[in-house]
Amino acid sequence: MKRKEKRLLQFAGLLIAALLFLPNVGLWSLYRDRVFDNSPNTVDGILPIQGLNQMRKVAQVGLDGVRRTDWHDYEAMRRDAARSGNGEQGKPFPLTETDRVDQAYRENGFNIYVSDRISLNRSLPDIRHSNCKQKLYAEKLPNTSIIIPFHNEGWSSLLRTVHSVLNRSPPQLIAEVILVDDFSDKVADIRFSCRLFHSKLQVTNGICQVAVMLGRNHSNKSPGEHLKVALEEYMTRMPKVRILRTKKREGLIRTRLLGAAAAKGEVITFLDSHCEANANWLPPLLDRIAQNRKTIVCPMIDVIDHDNFGYDTQAGDAMRGAFDWEMYYKRIPIPPEMQGDDPSEPFESPVMAGGLFAVDRKWFWELGGYDTGLEIWGGEQYEISFKVWMCGGRMEDIPCSRVGHIYRKYVPYKVPGGISLAKNLKRVAEVWMDEYAEFVYQRRPEYRHLSAGDMTAQKELRNRLNCKSFKWFMSQVAWDLPKHYPPVEPPAAAWGEIRNVGSGMCMEIKHFVSGSPIRLESCVKGRGEVGWSHGQVLTFGWREDIRVGDPMHTRKVCFDAVSHNSPVTLYDCHGMKGNQLWRYRKDMSLYHPVSNSCIDSSPSERRVFMNTCDPSSLSQQWLFERTNATVLEHFNQGAN
Repeated sequence: MKRKEKRLLQFAGLLIAALLFLPNVGLWSLYRDRVFDNSPNTVDGILPIQGLNQMRKVAQVGLDGVRRTDWHDYEAMRRDAARSGNGEQGKPFPLTETDRVDQAYRENGFNIYVSDRISLNRSLPDIRHSNCKQKLYAEKLPNTSIIIPFHNEGWSSLLRTVHSVLNRSPPQLIAEVILVDDFSDKVADIRFSCRLFHSKLQVTNGICQVAVMLGRNHSNKSPGEHLKVALEEYMTRMPKVRILRTKKREGLIRTRLLGAAAAKGEVITFLDSHCEANANWLPPLLDRIAQNRKTIVCPMIDVIDHDNFGYDTQAGDAMRGAFDWEMYYKRIPIPPEMQGDDPSEPFESPVMAGGLFAVDRKWFWELGGYDTGLEIWGGEQYEISFKVWMCGGRMEDIPCSRVGHIYRKYVPYKVPGGISLAKNLKRVAEVWMDEYAEFVYQRRPEYRHLSAGDMTAQKELRNRLNCKSFKWFMSQVAWDLPKHYPPVEPPAAAWGEIRNVGSGMCMEIKHFVSGSPIRLESCVKGRGEVGWSHGQVLTFGWREDIRVGDPMHTRKVCFDAVSHNSPVTLYDCHGMKGNQLWRYRKDMSLYHPVSNSCIDSSPSERRVFMNTCDPSSLSQQWLFERTNATVLEHFNQGAN
């Protein structure tokens, strides 16, 4: 009897210890991983209980007195590394022709059928610099409200965004996740993909598990209901997630403002609705804000392919955000003066990409939030970037924080009243760019007399915050931008028609889009016609690339060649030289340094292609209609 009593006492002691211990080891972690999944290590689609952040390095106290710790969740990272299946480790999904049907892209601008066949909790490759894995961040960090606006978003892409945030964020740093529905009205059924691909899916499709669970109760709901009641029911299983809804179509900018106004966290973090957060993405962002609350921070934005959902870095990876004077967003290399010994360290960026950033909540509202006069979307990234820099703050990109983003193939929906991009850009230029706005109007003359609405409140805000001039911004923050995108366009080296000496025929572009071949056609000048309309007006400009159009009105497509014997085609201009770098030599050849070959031509086939350079070949000799000898000489000197 005594033995039984002893065992009962031992059992009771263990039970009490467990009850005391469990709340401290993260019931959040247990609950957050009870999500639909197709991992081979799961039972009935449910992940095993989330472990603690294990294998942490010992916390350290720095010279500044701040106690720093390792925020990695090593157990979660270990589980991710062991996963396999469709799309796991960020690998491209093996597409078939069936997967590429137009309907797959029509509703979302990316292949929703592929998205639906990839786990909602899929693993991603940890592509951070190795130094990131050794970094410690402040033990006491501010918490954050994650704001995710959406309109008619695909089920799987939206849910995958939420799951990735919860699965890869320390729970104590997440105050809440706010989904803001901008009046979704899409007619859709989340079970459609399951029916269409039933023979292929079997047990590989996490989203179909969601459909099975929710579909029984929502089979007869009204259009758009899959983002209404069904979404709310699903999110009851997700800790700290709440849903806000607009009463009419507001657009991205005002939808973000609605979420920000409702936020309770010390920091606001904005994400798009088709993202995937990567390992330990959040502490590096919050750490910089903890050091300086007036710092806006942006993660490195990786690319999730809109066709096959492969995960990779952007071309060039870490680069500074910038713009050209038509107000297109650009990325420029980090100048040598800013490159330190550790490439994993944060670096200043003049302009953000727009959709993904974190900001101290009080500082965001001190800056006035977004300009409420900006409509739908477009220009808001410039407004917030110029404002933070000119009004006493700063902005950084954080290489150790990485978030994947699907760049849509096209915008899949229409906005009532249309997009207001021109109005938005005019408004930003008038409020923030001072005399530099003139450079925008020179490239965009249609903006000059466009009404941008009442800007009184924004100009008063700028005065009240005692903001600096845009000239200061250009000289102190974006000082390297004019090297890549000068306000005053330098003179071109050559322009007009490009006529072949041997055949007397001219280069011509029939379609001004990427991928179009350069053809050899009869010169329109000889026919008394306008060369521009026939794509025979070309410019060899200061970037040493060849563009369609005259020096003041070039299009954004350039001559591009891959290798010796390849055709010469148009490709989107990137300004990074490489395949788009050309030399116009004294023997009248157009030399391509990357392939060490010259542009050749075949009059009978009307082809323009790369070939071994032959100074005696008339088919490789070209005459520009107009040339600037001084600029050409400068180009050729620079090549030596």
